[in-house]
Formats: sequence, C-alpha cells, structure tokens
Amino acid sequence: MISHSSQTDSTLTAPADRLQVPAGLKQYIKIARVDNWVKNVFMLPGMVFALALFQTPYSNQLLFKIIVGLLSICLVASANYVINEYLDIDYDRFHPLKRKRSLVMTKVNPKIIYAEYSLLALVGLGLASFVSIKFLVTATILLCMGVIYNVKPFRSKERVFLDVLSESINNPIRFAAGWFIFSPALGLPNTKWDLDWINTFPPLSIMLAYWMGGAFLMATKRFAEYRLIGDAELAGLYRRSFKFYTENSLLVSMFFYAITCAFFMGIFLIKDRIELLVSFPFFALLFSWYLRIGLLNDSPVQGSEKLYVRKWFMTYLVLFAILICVLMFVDIPWLHWLLENANNYHP
Repeated sequence: MISHSSQTDSTLTAPADRLQVPAGLKQYIKIARVDNWVKNVFMLPGMVFALALFQTPYSNQLLFKIIVGLLSICLVASANYVINEYLDIDYDRFHPLKRKRSLVMTKVNPKIIYAEYSLLALVGLGLASFVSIKFLVTATILLCMGVIYNVKPFRSKERVFLDVLSESINNPIRFAAGWFIFSPALGLPNTKWDLDWINTFPPLSIMLAYWMGGAFLMATKRFAEYRLIGDAELAGLYRRSFKFYTENSLLVSMFFYAITCAFFMGIFLIKDRIELLVSFPFFALLFSWYLRIGLLNDSPVQGSEKLYVRKWFMTYLVLFAILICVLMFVDIPWLHWLLENANNYHP
C-alpha cells in the first residue's frame, strides 16, 4: 500500500488547520493536473516522424487511434500526478511555492487517492489497448515509471542525478507512444530476428536524443528550484537528492545532457533524415534561450504554467516545431548530394 512520510519541522509547517479541513472534490480533481496534459505534446514529434517514415494513410480508424491514444496517455499521466502529489505532501511543505498546494493544506482520505489512481490507470490502459499492443506496453511503462519515481523503496526522485534521468525518460516514452499510433500495427514477431517487426520501432538514436533533451530541461528545472529555496539544508528536506547537488554540479550536468542530446540527434539526422541538419542552429538557440531563462531568479522553468508567460520564447518554440514538421516532409536534394560527396572524398 502507498504511504507517505511523516517528517515534520517546527519552522516550516503547513497551516495548523491542515488536519481539520478535509480535502474536497475540487482538491481531488485538481491533483490529476489536467492543465499539465499539455506536456503530452511530446507525443507529437513521434507522430510526425512515424507519419513521414510510414506514410500512414488517413482513415477514420487512424483518427480514432489518435484521439484514444492521446486520451489514454493523458489519463495515465494523471494517475502518476495523483500519487506524486499524495506521496509528496510532507516534502512539499519545505518548498516555498509547493507548500501552498491544496493537499498540503487539507486532510486527505487515502482511500479516495487509491481509488482515483486506480480509476485513472485502468481507464488509461484500457483505452491504450484499443490502439495497439505496442502502444499498450508503452502506456504501461509510463505508468510503471510513475511508481519508480514516486513510491518507496524505489523513489528515484530522491537519488542524485537519477531523479533527473528517471523523470526525463518519460519524454522518449511519450515519443514512442506517438510513434506507435502511426506505425504499422504488426503482430508479435515470429522469430527473434524478424526485421519487419523491429523496423516498426523508433530509431534508438532519436529516443536517446529525446531522453537527453528532456534531462537537460529537467536539470534546468532542478537548478531553478535549488536557487529559489536558497538553503542547502532546507532543499534537502524538500528533496533528498538536493543534499548532494550544488549549483555547479547541476550546471555541469545540464551541459552534459545538452551535448549528449546534440550527439544522438546528429546520428539520427545523418542516418535517417539529413534535412533536419537545417534545424541545428535553431535547435542550439532553443536550448541556449531555455538555459538563459533557467538562470533567472525565480525562474519560470520551475513549472510549465509559468513558462507560458514567456511569450517570445513560446512563439519561437511553435515556429521551431513547424520548421521540424516541414523538414520531415520536404526533401532537400543538395543536402543528400553534399553528404554523398563528403563520404566519397579522400584527400
């Protein structure tokens, strides 16, 4: 059974009436974080890349799979948010912003939490089964990562660096979910080396690039949180991994994740889509801009709802996404000629 810590602190506690005011329906609905469903936009590149590769024809069945698939991942993500908020109750009150969350301020009924989590998870996985077997497995992995991230004895969010890596791996999982909506729904492989079945999976290079890109975003968020709290001891009470972080170690990790992301992205574009080479300068600017925002005091990168107020950045992000979509479908012959001649050149 899921339970949360009873850690207390005399200097930073939730309001005294917390245990006297039961959480209402509004609070239980709010912890599903429907407003965070926008994060499932990370499925979109998987859809676009798979569509470009497999040339999936439009049909009512495909539209059904898109709608059901999106809703499925949203519900599974909400299940993860529910246990995240519940199990973090006694840690969030050490955070200057999260200590005002509704569950921190009220008395929670664990039975309702378990019921809400189970309902969201079961309906989400049930819908996933209508898309394909591969999509169902992907949605199940996303649900399991929520357990690994939040629930003891795993609770990877408390382990230095692993907290970032185990959270950001949800990005390639979402990418794969989007991919499997458009990839051919083949049956199980007949043999271990059934290449037709294997080729319906997304390339490993883009999955690793997506993972490291997400790790960069998450490490930047950790950096902003660490600076906001401004006290290493207090930060460690909020999240155990912060006991081992410093601003320098987080900055170095951000640099590592960005470089690694660019490396695997380079492998992908050379092997699978050379046209994406055009996006590289814009890709670098996107990461640099995000880093600049992350270095601000009380940085907006601490929560997606804050990042939306950066209108120029969000506009650039939309334009960048459009550019990627165009490059996935428009061939640039001279880039192929350049690559072939570079490979044949021997000084």
